[in-house]
Amino acid sequence: MTDYADLVITGAAVYTVDAARSWSDAVAVRGDRIVAVGSEQVSELIGPRTRVIEADGGMVLPGFQDAHIHAPFAGRNRLRVWLNDLAGREAYLDRIARYAAEHPDEPWIVGGGWAMEYFPGGNPRKEDLDVIVPDRPVFLFNRDVHGAWVNSKALEIAGITKDTPDPADGRIERDPDTGEPTGTLHEGAAYTFNDRYVPQPGREEWEAAILNAQEHLHSLGITGWQDAWVTPATLAAYKSLAASGRLTARVVGALWWDRHRGLEQIPEFLDQRESARVGNFHPTTVKIMTDGVMENFTGALLEPYCDGCGGHTDNRGLTYVEPDVLAAAVTELDRLGFQVHMHAIGDRAVRNALNAVAAARAANGHSDNRHHIAHIQLIHPEDVLRFRELGVIANCQTYWAQLEPQMEELTVPFLGRERAELQYPFGDLLRSGATLAMGSDWSVTTANPLEQIEVAVTRIDPENRGNAPFLPEQALPLPVALAAFTAGSAYVNHDDDAGTIAVGKRADLAVLDRNLFAPDAGLPADARVTYTIAGGTVVYERP
Repeated sequence: MTDYADLVITGAAVYTVDAARSWSDAVAVRGDRIVAVGSEQVSELIGPRTRVIEADGGMVLPGFQDAHIHAPFAGRNRLRVWLNDLAGREAYLDRIARYAAEHPDEPWIVGGGWAMEYFPGGNPRKEDLDVIVPDRPVFLFNRDVHGAWVNSKALEIAGITKDTPDPADGRIERDPDTGEPTGTLHEGAAYTFNDRYVPQPGREEWEAAILNAQEHLHSLGITGWQDAWVTPATLAAYKSLAASGRLTARVVGALWWDRHRGLEQIPEFLDQRESARVGNFHPTTVKIMTDGVMENFTGALLEPYCDGCGGHTDNRGLTYVEPDVLAAAVTELDRLGFQVHMHAIGDRAVRNALNAVAAARAANGHSDNRHHIAHIQLIHPEDVLRFRELGVIANCQTYWAQLEPQMEELTVPFLGRERAELQYPFGDLLRSGATLAMGSDWSVTTANPLEQIEVAVTRIDPENRGNAPFLPEQALPLPVALAAFTAGSAYVNHDDDAGTIAVGKRADLAVLDRNLFAPDAGLPADARVTYTIAGGTVVYERP
């Protein structure tokens, strides 16, 4: 008696992303497994109860995996004040005012997603918020979550005045004449404020946020991700969702390294890894943020920032974890079997991160922990080859590699032309033999893999295709970009059961409305996801 398939996809170009980059024309699924590839084998498995998806002219890919994302925080903002889809100060203020009016009983107005490019120097002011919400505190992280916009009521609650010193790991933006805080908090100033004063969600609210994010990510063909900022609160929510079966994506949790503490926190990670590893949730990674970002001059550089006028400053950015502590931490985490996921924007931060992995290799020998460095905006040319030599995966946020106002106004003038031309060297990393993975950093920028892949291939904003490409010699070929967002990210996530399409693999699949390689397909961002299958279950179907 034939064991028929539960689900069959026919009529599409099936891009397996295997080592040969081979193609087929049909896929059959039984339970959570791929049981046949190719129309001849698949046709024999179609029974009276088999669901058949006829994806004529479409394309089947392994499900996308996002190697660096902030799903709970994005979902929470989507349920509160979501500014990411807006452009400009007035649009932000309109939405904030409307939300405040519609929620008169909420003691705090929270959310985020504003972009620095719409404010002079990248710094919004408290007075704008005071006009629309004078009676309640407002706290809104910016789009890259490295700063916050607050009103006077929030500053009052925190006791922040002109006499309040800057924290060691951040900065309070001040009026140059009076010294009064203007309403922008950078880095540690924002994080400390959020932790101490902003009411934090309970487990049920975090669960709702994750489910909201999961629904959106599934609609984009994403079947798994690595959450790059897992706190004890979001850990509990993930664990609950995984235990109840509501977490339909496979998620790796990167446990958050507290940069104000040292190696004494590692036993806590061991306990969290042991207690919260349930179902689809795998808290097997530790995330260490080693520096800030370029736009507020906290990304760690080997040479000082320029002053924007042709001269130099004495500012080399901030190092959040000193190199000797970072090396000791990575070495011990590596010994204990953790993967380490490091945020490194500036070339000094990247070098410190690579040196830390080198120390772990020297102490422990080679491991299969698959350490990775995310963002890698600026890499000194001498360090590019070290990714392959050390087995460090380059976790690329390719959507950032485009010419846009933030790059032109807040980055290039302060790096100088020579360093600016070294940014996002994905092509050089590929040519050096490094392993590439891709992640969105959503909600910093779009979660849509097809938009990110287009920028990887063209180095041009999909919404402004007439723009000049940004350092086009660093573009990636389409097959490489697709592999990075499927097999590469699955590799980072220790998900050897997915990332390619083959018999016996878990049935994580994305179906597109066109073959991206077809001559008339247009560019990747023109395509749409029509179905997403996670673990053999259709979790998204385009209306």
